[in-house]
Amino acid sequence: MFKSMTDSLGIPHFRFKDEIELDALMQARQRINEYLVELSDGAMSKMTYMPFFVKAASLALTKYPILNAKVAAEPGAPPKLLYRAAHNIGVAMDTPGGLIVPNIKDVQTKSLMDIAAELRSLAQRGKSGAIASTDLKGGTFTLSNVGMIGGTYLSPVLVDSEVCIGAIGKVQRLPRFETVEIDGRSVERVVPRHILVTSWSADHRVVDGATMARFAVLYKKLLEHPEIMLANMK
Repeated sequence: MFKSMTDSLGIPHFRFKDEIELDALMQARQRINEYLVELSDGAMSKMTYMPFFVKAASLALTKYPILNAKVAAEPGAPPKLLYRAAHNIGVAMDTPGGLIVPNIKDVQTKSLMDIAAELRSLAQRGKSGAIASTDLKGGTFTLSNVGMIGGTYLSPVLVDSEVCIGAIGKVQRLPRFETVEIDGRSVERVVPRHILVTSWSADHRVVDGATMARFAVLYKKLLEHPEIMLANMK
């Protein structure tokens, strides 16, 4: 980790942060969890938010594949940008042995239930120190859910095998303005909303701000409107 983070200092990072309203996703997750209870097969009793975060990233990467690429720099040769078809999304985990970032392979082919099962398996193996070396290799994109511990904003640091990384803050219940129609008039009122902040870092050598912004806007849309996420799943 010391060497990889030191090498990361040579990557010109830029940051992008945005808010996401989670109210619709919270309702969808509640219905999924009610369904899981009805199954009563013991395989899974509850789905966290993380499978949604991971799947939304994969769907957005399909639209903006440069964020799943890698800068390949061989000694004596000009650097190349390698596009990668597989979405091997790393998930930062706090374990008794320290920070590890195992990745879920081929997220683009997996359902929410598949992702949830793999996350649970990785978490269990991480706690017992049984993460395989193959789980730690081949990552193409990373998400860090720092909100599980606390904190709203983060400036995540890239590794040299990736060009984008995202951090997810804690969910907060905050006041927001909403415009509604009452007796034919537009009325603005304050309503409670569940908000989280996503913080993105990208390699400015290959990713421009407009691409990062468009990716983040699509990611936001997929989470704020779960039906759009469902419509884009294969």
